[in-house]
Amino acid sequence: MVRKRLHDPVDGRPTVHTVAARAGVSIASASRVLNGLGASDETIRKVRAAAAEVGYVPNAIARSLQSQRTGLVALAVEDIGNPVYVAMMRAIEAVVASSGRQLVVHATGGHIPSETALLRRLANRYVDGMIVSPIRVTNDHLTAMIESPVPVVVIGQLREDAPVDNVRTDSRTGVGLAVDHLVATGRRRIGFVNGPLDTVPGAARDAGFRAALAGHGIEPDERLIEVGDFQYAAGRAAAERLLARATPDALLCANDLIAVGALHALLAGGRRVPHDVALVGMDDTELAQMMFPQLSSVSLGSAERGRRAAELLLQRIAEPALPPRREHVPPALSVRASSEPVAAGPAA
Repeated sequence: MVRKRLHDPVDGRPTVHTVAARAGVSIASASRVLNGLGASDETIRKVRAAAAEVGYVPNAIARSLQSQRTGLVALAVEDIGNPVYVAMMRAIEAVVASSGRQLVVHATGGHIPSETALLRRLANRYVDGMIVSPIRVTNDHLTAMIESPVPVVVIGQLREDAPVDNVRTDSRTGVGLAVDHLVATGRRRIGFVNGPLDTVPGAARDAGFRAALAGHGIEPDERLIEVGDFQYAAGRAAAERLLARATPDALLCANDLIAVGALHALLAGGRRVPHDVALVGMDDTELAQMMFPQLSSVSLGSAERGRRAAELLLQRIAEPALPPRREHVPPALSVRASSEPVAAGPAA
């Protein structure tokens, strides 16, 4: 026997009244649960079960107009296919979902006008808040963030006086960890394959590499330094250019995608890893353990940065008057087979 739906409107769609009657709770209690505002565990269970039973679907437009909330949070990153951003997105989505909101993801391609336009457009009350991770930060970015009518949290480096919630890491220190490790295993001719120097990570990692070499008394050799992009194909091409003019005993790559390209360039050129050339990446993504040999890599805490950014954003949405906050996630090196020490002597 089909139960008659209670308090259905003329168009037949169940409403919050329908759900409240089915759950045996007040309309106010049902509304709080359906809007993600919390209640006792028993009330939440009853309301959710009743909503599922009657087929209740919230009217997002009406709820947005009434509460001035959309239930949406935006994440803007350069490339949603990059494993760094995938890990970040998963962590953000878990936190956002726990608040009853949904995550909307945008790929910007690192195009500055697109990023600033997106900040202004989405901030016009299309979302409740935004998390952005730009690889370049301009004055236009900062202006759009500061003027945004909805909260914005930045994952990445900002200038110290920027009045915006920010979660950052220290890739310069991370590069230093990698260089220290390579020197400790006896490598001295350390090559570096970087991304664009006009990006925040590219500039920081270049500075970190040169400082780390100097700390070990090693003079930087420009023939051992190459610049490409933070992608596989560009990384492989950059590694090939470096290998065509120099003979490193180690390669440090500015991210794991570049490191995969470098590994393929090394193997295609008949060089063994790590026997002939040790290899270290950065970001310590899932790729690092999928490669053979498994890749040593510097973790910059992508998932942790995403989690903290989402928590900061939800706090900011709830309490807009909070002072700007800045959190740091320290880097850590994971050593694997691609850079392990090897015994001196001829190949077996």
